[in-house]
Amino acid sequence: MKFYPAFINIIMILTVITSPAVAGNSADQTGQTTSFSGSGPSPDQATGLYGRVDTAEDDGFEADIFQEGQVDQSAHTIVSDPLEGFNRAVFVFNDKLYLYGLKPITKGYARVVPTFARKGIRNFFNNLFFPIRFVNKLLQGKGEAAGMEFSAFFINTTLGFGGFNDFAQKYVGIRFQDEDFGQTLGTYGIGNGFYLMLPVLGPSSLRDAVGRAGDWFINPINYAQPWELSWGSWGLEKVNWISFHIGEYEAFKKASIDPYTAMRNAYIQNRNALVEDLPGAQKLKHSKNKDKTQSMTVLQ
Repeated sequence: MKFYPAFINIIMILTVITSPAVAGNSADQTGQTTSFSGSGPSPDQATGLYGRVDTAEDDGFEADIFQEGQVDQSAHTIVSDPLEGFNRAVFVFNDKLYLYGLKPITKGYARVVPTFARKGIRNFFNNLFFPIRFVNKLLQGKGEAAGMEFSAFFINTTLGFGGFNDFAQKYVGIRFQDEDFGQTLGTYGIGNGFYLMLPVLGPSSLRDAVGRAGDWFINPINYAQPWELSWGSWGLEKVNWISFHIGEYEAFKKASIDPYTAMRNAYIQNRNALVEDLPGAQKLKHSKNKDKTQSMTVLQ
């Protein structure tokens, strides 16, 4: 197909631009930022530093966010944010869209649809997204995990009534482990690149934006016909997911000095933790308090 050469070119370009160091911003977890500039030495879910760093004051950060090695997760998060002005404007747009559009709709949905039904819908979509997780596990060389993923899909599709009942987790003990193409690129040594706040889609990075495009081709929802069914399924899945996390984003904002910077840090930390398969990363992502940066995100 014609999109493959273009897609390969995108990956090659992404890899090339990761080699030179460029000016970036640093930010700690309190939401305060400090600018760095200069040149220096040469990855969705914690990160490295663009620019020249005084080694005498180095906190253990890698000098380039595109290095395979990861930095101390508990100290700071640093990622290049050359589009900060644009990103902050989009952050405000997404914030208003969530608070005055999506949140009221979701609250109404949660009042009408009982919890057990919403859990069934959540399980159904988790099962439906099997191809994304399965393919990316294969691309990452996780053969055993891919086998477990296939087993869970087969069990839930059959004994779980089309996936509405997570039979594999409840009775077999197979818990799905989220994987996407952004994580796959990270395992290939491609770093986050610069930070992006996408309209409607929410927090991302250059690498994860390319990853979204890759996952699009293996997302079954995108092939549903007519297109109204595809968009309706997409909307239902997102509203249903957010119905379990109402209030988390608001609490996140209230606890942050600078919500934009805090969200940027939390997102990059979480993405790099998932790329590195750090202990507890998947558990955090699927817990009740998982990645609150996504509570305002219409698309993941």
